[in-house]
Amino acid sequence: MSVKFFGRTRARSQALQLLFQAEATNRSVLEVLGGDYTLSEGPLDEYARLLAVGADGIRDDLDDIIAAYSKDWSIDRMPSVDRNLLRISLYEILKVPEVDVAVAINEVVDLARAYCGDDSPRFINGVLGRIVDDIDAGEDIYSLCHKQSVEQDSSAEEPMGSVEDVG
Repeated sequence: MSVKFFGRTRARSQALQLLFQAEATNRSVLEVLGGDYTLSEGPLDEYARLLAVGADGIRDDLDDIIAAYSKDWSIDRMPSVDRNLLRISLYEILKVPEVDVAVAINEVVDLARAYCGDDSPRFINGVLGRIVDDIDAGEDIYSLCHKQSVEQDSSAEEPMGSVEDVG
């Protein structure tokens, strides 16, 4: 059984496919779009292009935010589909004001149900929910992530203590 998506849901699905292909081939989305790419349903929606190119353009910032809010999961440990769904929704939340935040979250959670494992929808919803809660509380999530990143870097540089000979 194949799932059919329509409208902006299909656009988000196409954006996911473009981001996935870019990541898998170590290219930018623009490079993927400039060559051969595959979509499960075409033609490419203009909103899909906006999401994929936009999210890819600020991927490092999105990844910093996602890493700061995903408890005990590094970006590299996440399944690629989960990671890219988080990027798409977070890009919409931060950069596409005409899309309601709840819609941006619900749409990628629905895509996670279609494309991912059983735990992914809950994980994605939880990460995005924590981010939105802080945004709604007036927190500057970019500063929070930068502070956390600096703290992690400095703790990684602390000397490990010596190993004593047991004799």
